[in-house]
Amino acid sequence: MDENNTLIAKSGQEIHIVPQMANRHGLIAGATGTGKTVSLQVLAESFSRQGVPVFLTDIKGDLSGISKSGASSPKILERVEKLGLTNYSNRDFPVCFFDVYGEKGHPLRTTVTEMGPLLLGRMLNLNETQEGVLNIAFRIADDNNLLLLDLKDLKTLLEYVGNNREKFITAYGNISAASVGTIQRNLLMLEDQDGDFFFREPAFDIYDLMQTNSEGYGVINILSAEKLMHSPRLYSTFLLWLLSELFEELPEAGDLEKPKLVFFFDEAHLLFNEAPKVLLEKIEQVVRLIRSKGIGVYFITQNPLDIPDDVLGQLGNRIQHALRAFTPRDQKAVKAAAQTFRSNTTVNVEEVITQLGVGEALVSFLDGKGIPVPVERAFICPPSSQIGPVTDEERKATIRKSPIFGVYERELDRESAFEILTERVQREENARNEAELAEKEAKELVLQQKAELAREKAEAARERAERRNKTNQGGILEEISRQTGKAITRNISNTIGRQIVRGLLGSIFGGKRS
Repeated sequence: MDENNTLIAKSGQEIHIVPQMANRHGLIAGATGTGKTVSLQVLAESFSRQGVPVFLTDIKGDLSGISKSGASSPKILERVEKLGLTNYSNRDFPVCFFDVYGEKGHPLRTTVTEMGPLLLGRMLNLNETQEGVLNIAFRIADDNNLLLLDLKDLKTLLEYVGNNREKFITAYGNISAASVGTIQRNLLMLEDQDGDFFFREPAFDIYDLMQTNSEGYGVINILSAEKLMHSPRLYSTFLLWLLSELFEELPEAGDLEKPKLVFFFDEAHLLFNEAPKVLLEKIEQVVRLIRSKGIGVYFITQNPLDIPDDVLGQLGNRIQHALRAFTPRDQKAVKAAAQTFRSNTTVNVEEVITQLGVGEALVSFLDGKGIPVPVERAFICPPSSQIGPVTDEERKATIRKSPIFGVYERELDRESAFEILTERVQREENARNEAELAEKEAKELVLQQKAELAREKAEAARERAERRNKTNQGGILEEISRQTGKAITRNISNTIGRQIVRGLLGSIFGGKRS
């Protein structure tokens, strides 16, 4: 809409965003239905025209219209005429669709190893002790060259570590069985939320976000987040991982004429909700330092109070839509938002902020020296692309025409911790079985030897008994024979004696008998 493609809003004067200052980050805030999405769309189009790639999340599914030329509706024409936009025209923009689940765009995934224990611990909602155990598990994997690609790798590793805690405690510290169990249960819950779709190969290459088309327009990368938003912790952790990857991978760039990439973080309050102090410190550090990598980060949220002060202070370019002051917290937000703008004697920010209409905003960007310009009450320029979603057929056609079509659609399953540990456990099980079998056979051999020895002893005892029996029987027979002889002799002697006596007596008394 202007030769530099930097016009964003207009009131009594034009309000431009300075390309050199676009990596000083920004904020789009306002209540539901006040025009935040259109402001995001206009900013994205402006950056694309400047040749700056964009990444944004599509929470409601209506940003896909950027890929299609807009229609000259009465409302659009009225806004164009009211703002005096002489060079306004409808057009489409180069778009690349992504989707963690691979349903409405190219699959956008990473590996467990690349995610790391800190972000994964947040995703699993772990406490400090459990995060410590997860850190130990990652260290064991690193030290043993175990690739953690997907959730089955991590589950297998945790099972192995839990079953072999005694081997690791000395080198890595205490490993609580209860903590291991909690992590495993939370992994199951993550799987129930389809979180396993995110941890797969091929892992996403962040340089695929920084593309331009043949006209020199920056590609607008749109992540379909309608389904992902059902798992808010997964959504926020995923975007934070992507931001950290940009921070870690990109080289220092210094002050550039324009950013390498502008990153829009919608529903930004989810990033900071219940985040532990250590993570908040990391987020602040990334936001503060990533601008030197040529990356601009723009947070979109309903209430400026959703953003911690340390982060809010880093956001130099601001579009503030209407806020409602119904509650004490709302009133506090209105006052806080008003105080963050550079004052303008012609605008009572605290009063105006509750009176803004749809598409109207308080706007303040950084000038060429990095100084915030006085806040202006202005109307956001209408987008050139379609407001609202495209059809499923149009989306699929855009996906098929993408230069990265087919790169991420085919899944890989390399040898990783699951296969290695499964094989190792099987070998150990086989070794245990062989050892138990050998021990059993040795015991059986010992028992056989003992039984043989017992039989030999019994046989020897039997033989000795037989010999003793024979010996005893001979003696008994001799004794019996001797005793029998004595008895016979005695009987014979008695008989003879009796016969003699009788004979004598008989003869004596024989005469009497006769």
